Amino acid sequence: MSVIASLSPQVRQYLLITGNYWAFTLTDGALRMLVVLHFHQLGYAPLDIALLFLFYEFFGVVTNLIGGWLGARIGLNRTMNLGLALQVIALAMLTVPSSWLSIPWVMSAQALSGVAKDLNKMSAKSAIKLLVPANAQGKLYKWVALLTGSKNALKGVGFFLGGALLALVGFRGSVAGMAIAIMVIWIASLYWLKQDMGKAKNKPKFKDIFSQSRAVNILSAARLFLFASRDVWFVVALPVFLSEQLGWDFWSVGGFLAAWIIGYGVIQSAAPRLTAGKTPDGASATVWATALAVTPAIIATGLYFQLPPGPTVVAGLLAFGAVFAVNSSLHSYLIVSYAKEDGVSLDVGFYYMANALGRLCGTLLSGWLFQTAGLAACLWTSAGFIATTAVISLWLPRHTDKSRTQKNEQPFYID
Repeated sequence: MSVIASLSPQVRQYLLITGNYWAFTLTDGALRMLVVLHFHQLGYAPLDIALLFLFYEFFGVVTNLIGGWLGARIGLNRTMNLGLALQVIALAMLTVPSSWLSIPWVMSAQALSGVAKDLNKMSAKSAIKLLVPANAQGKLYKWVALLTGSKNALKGVGFFLGGALLALVGFRGSVAGMAIAIMVIWIASLYWLKQDMGKAKNKPKFKDIFSQSRAVNILSAARLFLFASRDVWFVVALPVFLSEQLGWDFWSVGGFLAAWIIGYGVIQSAAPRLTAGKTPDGASATVWATALAVTPAIIATGLYFQLPPGPTVVAGLLAFGAVFAVNSSLHSYLIVSYAKEDGVSLDVGFYYMANALGRLCGTLLSGWLFQTAGLAACLWTSAGFIATTAVISLWLPRHTDKSRTQKNEQPFYID
């Protein structure tokens, strides 16, 4: 405790926000794997499983728009704690007897979980902007990369946890245990998290949920296609392919995807070193998106020429994950840098609305394309989405050697 007390208030709040985000992410990853594997085990088709996540992703779109506005009005501490409370309710809904787990019931629980996840993420990412001075962009880049990367590493642990819990204690016992754990975190957060963090000086009107920043709008469009490109083959098609086509059991699927997400998170955290310690700009985003577009195309080509599917998909997924991780980390830094400081959650919320919309489109396409045309079709669609991301990124701001500090503008960038 004495070590924690010796830290600066900013660092203590950063650690609290990160720990809060970690706990939430662990259960979110576990729940996703539990739902995919449990309902596949019950005989649901890939498209039906994708529909279970429809409200999860749809309400993420709505939540980020409204949540950013709400955070600017009532404070980010309240939106983060609200997210934790809703996750407890969503998990509790899934503890009912199996006969009650109809598609509408599970979709409703997933809807609450989607609202909870995006309130928590928007709050965490927005809060980082307020803890770092405007002239310390290198530090901001490192803190955002660490938060994002560590979160995704824990999401990978959550994937493994979900597969392990399903095998050990079953679906109902797993979600009940996670609900209790999140309730404990929520109570602690109510007590320790700083009050009124992120409140805008001037109460924003509801029409302000749409960003007025050209840079934020362009980055949001790029983000939409970037995350659609991942989820179009990762969310439903890949786990079902590994289980159905390659004959992997729950432990193998959960363990492999967990290892992938953990490695992905580690690379995200290391992005500042992988990009030579330079703060990114639009040119960086374009270059890394172009490199990423090649990887799903190579995997699809390998499947077309009937290379061994197991090694082809596994090796390709590792390469895709490494390059995607850097892309995601660059984007996460850029939105926090672009966002205006007063009412930061408005810009961040709008950006993550685009992120959620991309995930929604990718999730639906993942189930439909895999069911109708197979994994290769998902991969070619992914390559096309990433190419679109690269083209959009051409319009993002570049570094300038002119004055780097302007009031209420983003340091290091010009439009």
